[in-house]
Amino acid sequence: MTGNLLYYGDNLTVLRDQIKDESVDLVYLDPPFNSQANYNVLFKAPSGAESHAQVEAFEDTWHWGEPAERAFDEVMKGGNTAASELLRSLRAFLHENDMMAYLAMMAIRLLELHRVLKETGSLYLHCDPAASHYLKILLDGIFSPQCYRNEIIWERSKNPKGSQYKTLRWGPSTDTILFYARSDRTILNVNAAKSLASSPEIARRYPHTDVKGRWADGPILRSDSMGQRDNLVFEYKGFTPGPAGWRMVKEELIKIDEAGDFYWTSEGRPRRRFRPSINAEMNPLSNCWTDIAPINSQAQERLGYPTQKPVALLERIIRASSRTEDDLILDPFCGCGTAIHAAQKLGRRWIGIDITHLAISLIEKRLTDAFPGIEYEVHGTPKDLEGARDLAARDKYQFQWWAGSLVGAIPFGGKKKGADSGIDGIIYFKDFKKDDEGAAIGTTTEKIIVSVKGGENVNVAMIRDLAHVVTREKAKLGLFITLAEPTDPMRKEALAEGYFETSRGGKFLKLQILTVADLLDGKKPDLPPADVSMFTKAPKEIKPQRKLL
Repeated sequence: MTGNLLYYGDNLTVLRDQIKDESVDLVYLDPPFNSQANYNVLFKAPSGAESHAQVEAFEDTWHWGEPAERAFDEVMKGGNTAASELLRSLRAFLHENDMMAYLAMMAIRLLELHRVLKETGSLYLHCDPAASHYLKILLDGIFSPQCYRNEIIWERSKNPKGSQYKTLRWGPSTDTILFYARSDRTILNVNAAKSLASSPEIARRYPHTDVKGRWADGPILRSDSMGQRDNLVFEYKGFTPGPAGWRMVKEELIKIDEAGDFYWTSEGRPRRRFRPSINAEMNPLSNCWTDIAPINSQAQERLGYPTQKPVALLERIIRASSRTEDDLILDPFCGCGTAIHAAQKLGRRWIGIDITHLAISLIEKRLTDAFPGIEYEVHGTPKDLEGARDLAARDKYQFQWWAGSLVGAIPFGGKKKGADSGIDGIIYFKDFKKDDEGAAIGTTTEKIIVSVKGGENVNVAMIRDLAHVVTREKAKLGLFITLAEPTDPMRKEALAEGYFETSRGGKFLKLQILTVADLLDGKKPDLPPADVSMFTKAPKEIKPQRKLL
């Protein structure tokens, strides 16, 4: 298994079918928790306001039903007596409710994660404190109490918000990360974690960055107030300081220069670069992490994913619990892909799994933006017409989101929107705004309505419906994506709508029909340039990254 693999699908199925025993060095998981809320990927309209396109990336309410009962039975028959007895006792205490469903579904997956971990491997489970105590009991049963290492507390907010005054509790401001070893051979390199150069304190003290990392500008000459030092006055590279001299002897100066940390200012004065020291520049790390800021509204790495974790947090975990580029990092609930982003940044191999095409599309965009030229494989997404038909038959919403992603459409609506609005996606583009005399006076944001049909039969009425929606929504164009082959009357109806001409001079058919087969073959619709991206652009990482082995 080479790594750098992205899987669409249920992580339980992927783990069982694709991941070998004792093949993974580090597992990080941040599973959705039963908080009675739906997490959404939040899309912003070009104005900055939240649009209607708040699509369920996953539904994190776990209800007791047939899947939970099946998971419970599998744990009972799985051969791990400690885990089965613990889960049975929890069911006797909690009964068949949402929390019990969550624990049953997690237990069967944690057993698989234990199986795929190497003897030297580690597992970090990121969870809400409301469920952490139940999960810790499960992990004790699966890994054994002796393999418990730490409950790491991450301060995710300096300003806790919520209804603590109404519910008589302290404001919640922390997350829990449970750290378990696979065996007594598990590695942990605290010094490597301390070398993290992206914490707020290090960023403040070392504000500059080059290919070697962060650095701070500093003097290499003694100031006149330090007095005269004859033994430190010598010529180096054509420069001789005044009576106060250099700050070090010539041998030390040469070492600094050879390390690339001696440089000249534009005025021809010598200076040096100071870099963070692994042991001296950070306080010793404990299990209470308060130095890594969460993703706030101004964070450069923010993608708009509500549960997004900072890359610095995952960097610390990966640095501490993996050693080389051959180490394999697994995130079975990869969401917006922070763990695999950090793994790629640190040159590790990785596997990410998620159950929604929306998350997979977001991760692919994130990786391409941050690591231009990156090589990885995607499994589980349709690669041909047969795969597309299979997805449409299994889950029409996932099919719609996947088909829309092929043209860069922002998904519109969720599974519970009620009546069909006739809109499955939106593409935004910029056009010039003109005055009465035709002179450009600024720009305006226009939209294209996307309609996706995954059925076996399509007809001309669907094209007429799309034309109506385009008019109703004051859109400029309509794009009809169909799995089935369109009829000749459909094509004629689309042509009858005529053309839209942009202020920039482009001319485009108002209604366009494209088949899924066309898109899989690489054909693109003829549309104005989309100046508004489906997802927020991830910052480009400076350091070149390793390629797929």
